[in-house]
Amino acid sequence: MNFRSIAEHRERVLSEAVRTPVETVPLALAAGRTLAERVEARVAIPVFDNSAMDGFAVRFADVAGAGPDALVRLRVVADVPAGSGDDPAIRPGEAARIMTGAIVPADADAIVPFEDTRGGLDDSLRWADVTRAPKAAGAHIRRRGEDKEPGDQIVPAGARLGAFELSAAAAAGVDAVAVARRPRVLVLSTGSELARPGAELGRGRIPESNSVLLSQLAHEADAELAAVSTVADDPSAFLRALADHTGVDAVITSGGVSAGAYEVVKNALGGSIEFAKVAMQPGKPQGFGRLPSGAVLFALPGNPVSAAVSFEAFVRPALLAMQGRTRIDRDAIRLTAAAGWRTPPGRTQFLPAAIDRRDPAAWTVSPATARGSGSHIAGGLAAAEAFAVVPAGVEEVRAGDAVDVLLRC
Repeated sequence: MNFRSIAEHRERVLSEAVRTPVETVPLALAAGRTLAERVEARVAIPVFDNSAMDGFAVRFADVAGAGPDALVRLRVVADVPAGSGDDPAIRPGEAARIMTGAIVPADADAIVPFEDTRGGLDDSLRWADVTRAPKAAGAHIRRRGEDKEPGDQIVPAGARLGAFELSAAAAAGVDAVAVARRPRVLVLSTGSELARPGAELGRGRIPESNSVLLSQLAHEADAELAAVSTVADDPSAFLRALADHTGVDAVITSGGVSAGAYEVVKNALGGSIEFAKVAMQPGKPQGFGRLPSGAVLFALPGNPVSAAVSFEAFVRPALLAMQGRTRIDRDAIRLTAAAGWRTPPGRTQFLPAAIDRRDPAAWTVSPATARGSGSHIAGGLAAAEAFAVVPAGVEEVRAGDAVDVLLRC
């Protein structure tokens, strides 16, 4: 039996990952989007010299000799809260009370925190009795632009915009960003045996779960769900479902791609979509191609673990590449196997795995269920927080072996 390697199939898939158009959106709508153009600072960070402490703005020369046995008294001549635009004059022997984040008066070159005075905040509007000198001029002052200057890069193109990235952009005075449009995805779960979750199950029927699985995985890959549907093993009904949902960038189907008599996806699209056997377990039968509408179609196997692994190996990287994401692969670490398990001959194994984190310095990995990488273990997916990836040449994993692990979170 001729198998296509995982790398070959992935290359085929990524070669068709056409970038989605660019659009400009306000920061409030940009969470989870991928930057098409780098974000540059519009203003300096900090915008101006400001106080890092609540205390007094002073002339360093006035307080350089202050200490527990050498108290220096300064007259407080102004009050500068955060947000004030005042620039009070500070002459020798004077100070201004100042709050954290407030602009530093031009005549001051150091901040004395309340903690380094005798009266502190309670007696801060008349006198500043300094009991400890700042270390040097400039103490406790955040200088304008010491983090970023206008024009500096804040977030690179290809990055995903999360809370930290959006906050940094806002701090740099940016209110809108150029991002890739989310890929629009149609999810079609196929099978005449499928029933709505919670429905009364007749003989031969099972609850349908792949549409839930694949739509959520697409959402986690920052795609936009155009529609989610379930169709029976009827080629005409399947083709109608495709025709009913135009304007999508990708179609993800599950089921109907193996070697049986009622393989609806294969029977309906066998002349236009390429079907192959990939050297992986689970997830051997795969279909991929471009539909006449222009959408790429990922035809995944129907067993839930096979569908999950196939999405991880091929669909997720493609959806991220369509958005121009710089990183399209999961973080991988190497862990010690806590228990042994069997591996399939001649195929790379993607084992749904659980990680024992009780010892922060010695995480271990083990199968998420006693059934290992069985493609039908739908309930066991709930315990899987990673995939242990075992190369085709490894005949068996033994307890204590080092294993490559893809983290899902």
